[in-house]
Amino acid sequence: MRFFRTLLAVLALTATTTACASSIKGWIVATRVHQGDVAASSGSYKDAALAYQLALQISPQDAHARAGLIETQMQVAEGLYRTSKFDDALAALTSAAKYDPQNARVAELRSEVEQAKIKRLIVLSNYPTYKENALVLRTAYENLTLLNKRILTELTAFSYTYDTENLNRAIRDSYELEQEVARNRRRLVAYRELVESGVPANEASGSLAPPASVLPLP
Repeated sequence: MRFFRTLLAVLALTATTTACASSIKGWIVATRVHQGDVAASSGSYKDAALAYQLALQISPQDAHARAGLIETQMQVAEGLYRTSKFDDALAALTSAAKYDPQNARVAELRSEVEQAKIKRLIVLSNYPTYKENALVLRTAYENLTLLNKRILTELTAFSYTYDTENLNRAIRDSYELEQEVARNRRRLVAYRELVESGVPANEASGSLAPPASVLPLP
């Protein structure tokens, strides 16, 4: 009789302990998921992904954590893709695919990143100086923004000075802006020709440096 009472007491204690452990486990998962949601809502996708991963380590089937991790890893991958960190982007997508192998969005972005990676290898092998020329183009277009701001400044000044000299300067800057737009357009065309074929169709069409290789792209 004493044995049965002892056994019942042990079973009751085990059940209580199990229930308590389960409650603690649920609280930890819920806390991690909440942390992930808060981080994701503020755009801190890496922190959010980490929080969801910690939740999934405890409860691998938690639907909220799985969906959150997939979405945040997609966001992380897109950010890495935009900065040309292709391998890191693919690693993030692999993490997302682990929890949803059939996810069409993950597969589509993976394909896009892989294609960009291949294209970059082709461009680098045929046209190693493309980065330098890209920087020249970006700087040229930033200068257009500065010109436009100068025109707006003169127009704003005229609104209270009523001095036509402000308009004269705005007109001069507008002519310069128009010429720079046309010049940059020619540069873009020349740049595209260099990247696509390895040699410009018309070497006089722009001021970009000649390619380091004349091998055609595959």
